[in-house]
Amino acid sequence: MENIVIDGESLTIEQVWKIAHKQATVSLSDVAIEKIKKARDFVIRAADEGKVIYGLTTGFGAFKDTHIAKDKTAELSRNIILSHSVSVGEAFKEDVVRATMLVRLNSVIKGYSGITLDTAQTFVNFLNKQVYPYVPQQGSVGASGDLSPLCHIVSAMIGAGEMIIDGKRVHGVDGLAHYGFTPLVLEAKEGLALSNGTSVLTGQAVLNIVRAEEILKYADIATALSLEAFTATINPFFEKIQAIRPHPGQIATAQNVRKLCEGSGLVDREPYYRLVQDSYALRCVPQVHGAARDAFAYAKRVVEIEINSATDNPIIFVEDGFSLSGGNFHGEPVGIAMNTLAIGIAEIASISERRTAKLVDKSNNHGLPAFLIDPQLGGLNSGLMIPQYTAAALVSENKVLAHPSSVDSIPTSANQEDHVSMASIGSRHAARIIENTRRVLAIELLSAAQGLEFRDISKLSPASQAVYRAIRSVSPAITQDRELYRDIHAIDGLLMSADLRRSVEAVSGKLA
Repeated sequence: MENIVIDGESLTIEQVWKIAHKQATVSLSDVAIEKIKKARDFVIRAADEGKVIYGLTTGFGAFKDTHIAKDKTAELSRNIILSHSVSVGEAFKEDVVRATMLVRLNSVIKGYSGITLDTAQTFVNFLNKQVYPYVPQQGSVGASGDLSPLCHIVSAMIGAGEMIIDGKRVHGVDGLAHYGFTPLVLEAKEGLALSNGTSVLTGQAVLNIVRAEEILKYADIATALSLEAFTATINPFFEKIQAIRPHPGQIATAQNVRKLCEGSGLVDREPYYRLVQDSYALRCVPQVHGAARDAFAYAKRVVEIEINSATDNPIIFVEDGFSLSGGNFHGEPVGIAMNTLAIGIAEIASISERRTAKLVDKSNNHGLPAFLIDPQLGGLNSGLMIPQYTAAALVSENKVLAHPSSVDSIPTSANQEDHVSMASIGSRHAARIIENTRRVLAIELLSAAQGLEFRDISKLSPASQAVYRAIRSVSPAITQDRELYRDIHAIDGLLMSADLRRSVEAVSGKLA
């Protein structure tokens, strides 16, 4: 198995994905180890000298003015973990927890947090031994970072929380024993350093970015298959149209669809199209998908920065010999990025559902039968009438989830923390929107493939033939009514595994 050496400075989204999905192990670089030791030495000296440093020699939040004696600083660290472990709701999936632990580790090894080497190594051990702390999803307001869910992770490390083993929740002490670990003993400042950061909302955001990138490619793949089913025109994707409104996403989308339709005998290439022009759901794909692509590019840049950032408070500047309180724990940058991504991906679902609705509508589907069932059997059979209902429901749910969480703020800690980001909610909602949108696209692919049963399949482009074959490998042509949820689930599985995209790119070349 690949080992990824982290240094706090050069972690990539791809590496987070690999470790989150148990495709790689992790270790600390020599440079990071030296930084950890230097920052820890600073903490020890500061405590010995009685310096007033938030979270080291003071309480937390509104207790910032309460002095903590030197012999109580370790107890203070443990207490913050215990008192802040208050999240509720369903547990985060294992990949989110693993991504979170890696992002938090990468942040605190930069040399600005003051943790011990033993604590850093505990994170490494948890990741490499595939320990799964129990972390409820609801409880973070995104400033001071993801306090509560991060404390649930550390609580498991100190033997006071819970883990999930073989699908069951077990007490932290029992879980540690299962893996052959002893409880971690936190020292001065460590409780705050490990809990005060954006690592949960960012860990989820990393996974969102990887999955959203797949969604954007599948949106273009589904569009190309629908264009063939409609025998629609390729004219709106003409390169010169994009050149005079040169948004990068628009250019990339049009390029993808042209590539996917190359060699098709079904799409219309005549400058003077027989139907003059298609509806917006077909004609405006470069503009809509393109805008979502540009939103994605912005969100990806933010996440790339965040996974290599110090999001602790206070920040230790070893070389300068002082510690400063700041606001790097505030989740606003990632929150706005995830809100933007959520809106962009929700629009992908919205326009996809419109193409599905058009495919099943006899008055708008360019000569295909009503609900894509043999006209001799229609009425007795509903065909693809109802999958569009499911797509509509998912799109409507996305509209609610796409409301930007970061426009809200409820003050906490007796108004000391008077503006918070709610970014963790934004990351979680974006994840649900991505999942919903993938299923909407699965329904479009199901519908387009069925529409092609009434066309000359031999005229499909090579790329569309690959799509059609992949769909038919899990979803036979519909000749009479059956439980289509199984087909939707099977096609969704092709999208989740990226098998469909790989099959297409083997023919078309890599998509933008």
